[in-house]
Amino acid sequence: MSDLSLTILTEAANDAQAIERLHERTFGPGRFVLSAYRLREHVDHLLELSFTARIGTLLVGSVRLLPVCIGETPALLLGPLTVEPPFRGRGIGRALLDRALGDAKTKGHRLVVLVGDEPYYGRVGFKVIPKGQVDMPGPVDRARLLVCELAPGAFEGVSGMIRPDWTFVRETPTAS
Repeated sequence: MSDLSLTILTEAANDAQAIERLHERTFGPGRFVLSAYRLREHVDHLLELSFTARIGTLLVGSVRLLPVCIGETPALLLGPLTVEPPFRGRGIGRALLDRALGDAKTKGHRLVVLVGDEPYYGRVGFKVIPKGQVDMPGPVDRARLLVCELAPGAFEGVSGMIRPDWTFVRETPTAS
């Protein structure tokens, strides 16, 4: 990272459009049918636990955390995590992950789940969830369902379906 001046900032509401364009470029239109995206339909990610990566004023990466429950246990869903293709392999994704997980732990969160590649996410503490312990609605590769304990033993006895945490339901505008 020495050749880049990287800044990790808490996501601001006015970052939404630039982040959506980044998601369009990196994930394409098929992202909306993925199970993780379906969980995001009615509950917004937590701005205070979502971050952008910038080089100067250029947005080059983003990570978001969404409040979910596993059965009745509160947790966070990590994602999407993305970095502009020309800037990949320079530690930006890792810097975003470290900031998001560190701040979540500091704020008292105990569990983070995601659908992703264990060789990549395992480097920051994610492990494959044992088959049959946790599920997600819709099609998902269960071998890619991962969990990270932010507090020792936080995943012991946790099981069930991952669902949005309805205490954070998105307000819908009323017709006037």
